[in-house]
Amino acid sequence: MHEPRLDFVHALDTAGLHRMAYWEWGERDNPRVVVCVHGLTRQGRDFDTLAHSLAPHFRVICPDVVGRGRSDWLADPMGYQIPTYVADMVALLARLGVPQVDWVGTSMGGLIGLGLASLRDRDGGSMVRRLLLNDVGPSIRAEAIQRIGAYVGQPKRYATLDEAADYLWSISSGFGPHSREQWLALTRPQLVAVRDEQGEGFVSHYDPRIGLPFKAVTSELAAAGEALLWQRYDSLACPTLLLRGADSDLLSHETAQAMTQRGPKARLVELPGIGHAPTLVADEQVALVREFLGLP
Repeated sequence: MHEPRLDFVHALDTAGLHRMAYWEWGERDNPRVVVCVHGLTRQGRDFDTLAHSLAPHFRVICPDVVGRGRSDWLADPMGYQIPTYVADMVALLARLGVPQVDWVGTSMGGLIGLGLASLRDRDGGSMVRRLLLNDVGPSIRAEAIQRIGAYVGQPKRYATLDEAADYLWSISSGFGPHSREQWLALTRPQLVAVRDEQGEGFVSHYDPRIGLPFKAVTSELAAAGEALLWQRYDSLACPTLLLRGADSDLLSHETAQAMTQRGPKARLVELPGIGHAPTLVADEQVALVREFLGLP
């Protein structure tokens, strides 16, 4: 598999500027662009398998959302919220120089895409042509919030790659069946090597403070956020595909069904034997994305 190119774009925050990293596959002059954005504690290399499949047909852009991977950490951790991420993506699209993109967003990446797609220019146009939401919607189950909150930002150190892979699998089994090779490929970019008085090891490749805004959400704020997300969703008109792990603890079947009846009236595909969230590594999942993007 070819390696992607790494580049950076500057974006504005309350303390000045930060750099957001992005991984690029395919020809730079290809006007067909698909942006793939990861979940809360992940990074852009999650999409290597999918990007490799799409790159002959698309320019594929896989950002490391700020605070993750090769991107900068924010000076103010309360900036780790969807409005910041959407603003960063506006800066990214300006750098890419294309009027519209297709969007593949897993979990948090789907909410970023929803926010971006709901923005309109003066002529009423959107920067998102087609939107794929991977196991996420305007309503998020409280039990998933509690589960994720129990591990996000917790300091963990691993002696070996295999130890890290085993731990990450213990909190990510909802991703569905993977071979050991597939899981190690998803694990390696999640880690950064460290060497200190404890010796050599690995830690997670994200700012532990990304969990602070997440944990600060009250029931009142959650309700207001949900109402706003439904409002944004109802404003969408672009073709929308909703993937749901049939065992997802984050996106309920009832919410997914509601999303097929309102707003863009998403097409829903539920994936048996998978929870939150499908990794888009399995052949059948890649095929669903390719079909949605108009590829054989």
